[in-house]
Amino acid sequence: MTNPSSAAPMIEASALTKRFEDFLAVDGIDFSVAQGESFGFLGPNGAGKSSTMRMVGAVSPVSGGLLRVLGKDPALEGPAIRSRLGVVPQLDNLDLELTVWENLYVYGRYFGIPRRLLRPKIDELLDFAQLAERAKDKVEPLSGGMKRRLTIARSLINDPEILLLDEPTTGLDPQARHILWDRLYRLKHQGVTLVLTTHYMDEAEQLCDRLVVMDHGRIVAEGSPRQLIAEHATREVAELRFPIGENEARAEAIGDLADRIEVLADRLLLYVDDGEAALRAVQDRGLRPVSGLVRRASLEDVFLRLTGRSLVD
Repeated sequence: MTNPSSAAPMIEASALTKRFEDFLAVDGIDFSVAQGESFGFLGPNGAGKSSTMRMVGAVSPVSGGLLRVLGKDPALEGPAIRSRLGVVPQLDNLDLELTVWENLYVYGRYFGIPRRLLRPKIDELLDFAQLAERAKDKVEPLSGGMKRRLTIARSLINDPEILLLDEPTTGLDPQARHILWDRLYRLKHQGVTLVLTTHYMDEAEQLCDRLVVMDHGRIVAEGSPRQLIAEHATREVAELRFPIGENEARAEAIGDLADRIEVLADRLLLYVDDGEAALRAVQDRGLRPVSGLVRRASLEDVFLRLTGRSLVD
C-alpha cells in the first residue's frame, strides 16, 4: 500500500501476523501510517483490529512479518516506543478511588515528568478535556463520556507522537460521542498521529483520512472513506421493508431496478444512483413496502459488499 506522505512512515507493517496457538487473529496484513494522519481499522468484533493495535503498541509480540513503529522494532525497543505513544484502551482503566486531577498526576509521575512541569500540564489537559471544573471530584461518579475524555487526557500526558485509540466511543451516547470527536479532531490539527479501531461506520467517516477494512484477520480494502464508498457502492441506497418472510420474493420481483440488491433479515437494500426513482419504480409495479427510505451509501454498505455481512454482525 502506498503512503500518502513522502516522509518516513510513523508505522509500517508488512505481512504482519498474530497467532494465538491454533487461532490466526491477524493474517499477514500490510499497512503504513503517515505522520499527522488519522488512520483507522474498520471491522466487526473479532476482525483482528485490537490484536493489531496491541502489536503496534509494543505490548503484544509479533508472530510473523515485519513491524516498525517510529522506525523502531517493538521486539527490541518496546520501552522506547511506548514512551512516545499515547494509548486509549477499549475499556477505561482509571483509578476510581482517586480524583480526576490525581489520575493525571500519578500517570505523569509514571513517565517521570518533573512536578514543576506536570502541574501546568495537568491544567492544560483538563481544559482540553472540558474537565477543569471536576478536577477535585472522584472518578467513580463521573459519566461515561467524562471518563472517556479523562482517559484521553491521561494518554496525552507524555506529549505522544502517536495516539492509539481502541474503540474510543463504544457505549457512549450520541452527544458524548460528538464531543469526543471534536477533541480528537483538535488533536489531529495539532499534528498528533491518530490510529483508531472502530466498528462504527459514521465514526470512521468522521475521523479517518484513510482506513483499512478488516475481516477475519485480513485487510479486504484500503483507502479514504470517500474512495471506498465510490469504489464499492452506488451513490444512494433505497431501504425497503416488507412483511416478515416476503423479502426473498420481493427481491426477485425488483432485481432489475438496482445495480445490486442485498437481502437482509429485516429489509432489502437497493443500490442505485437515484433512490427516489427506485422507490417510485417499486410502487409502479404494484408493490407496497411497509416502509421505504433513501440514504446515501456508507461504509456499512462497503463492508456488506466486501464480506457479505453487516459491521455489527
